Amino acid sequence: MTKLILFYIICCSVCIAETSAQHAYFPSKGIISFEKEVYLRARIREMANQTDGRNRGMMMRFGSNIDDVPEKNSTMFTLRFDEDETLMLPAEEAEATSNNTTTSRATGNRGGNRNSNRRNGSTNIRQSTRPGEHKVYYQNLQHGISELEIDLDEKYLLKDSLQHITWRFTDEYRNIAGYDCRRVNGATPDSLYIVAFYTDQIPISGGPALVHGLPGMILGLAIPEMHINYWARQVDFVVDNVPNQWRDKKSKPITMTEFFDALGNNRFFGGGANPQQKRRNLLENLIY
Repeated sequence: MTKLILFYIICCSVCIAETSAQHAYFPSKGIISFEKEVYLRARIREMANQTDGRNRGMMMRFGSNIDDVPEKNSTMFTLRFDEDETLMLPAEEAEATSNNTTTSRATGNRGGNRNSNRRNGSTNIRQSTRPGEHKVYYQNLQHGISELEIDLDEKYLLKDSLQHITWRFTDEYRNIAGYDCRRVNGATPDSLYIVAFYTDQIPISGGPALVHGLPGMILGLAIPEMHINYWARQVDFVVDNVPNQWRDKKSKPITMTEFFDALGNNRFFGGGANPQQKRRNLLENLIY
């Protein structure tokens, strides 16, 4: 009799586990709040080391007052995703876009909530206002296409194919915004080292700053060489697709190659000892 009762309990446990697995919810549409951290002091020192002789004096004069510069600042972004697309906007613009569309929240968030106006010690969460800081990132994962809208002296809409990244998986895990994420180390074609944390609980191969190519959504991204991190702070599920009315009608469509040809010789973010290095610095600063 005891054996029969034990067998019945085991069978019930197996059935419950199978039922739970069958009803596990893997969201295919949602909104992720990302905090972008830029470690300013370290980044200024890095830029000073990269600039050519013409700009080194200016950078070093600025660097002499390095202690007056905040250690880091932070900017909030919102990433919308569905099965085929992702769209990342500055948080204030995403809110305005959301107010112009009907969004139905299917569940509450699983992560923490962070006030975009918070100031805490050396961390300053603020809106992006300087030239080159306004960026809107779009990925079409189905067709392998990226678009980047950036505001310099005028607005440009840079179109390109999604950048290939070589990934190497590790056995390190971290909980980000309530999701268990696996660490992978990546390298871009220009040999930029990046670290990503993705979760297969959101089965969309996207992420912040046009990074993609993993079997799940990237919720953490670190670019050590540039002293920049992206961390998901909140995840919400929705029923709507990524909005398609985000492009500014005044933006100038241009390919990445055309953009380099137009601005690479007289304007770039960061320096470089040769044209190839300048191109890499420009590309990295445009994206990240």
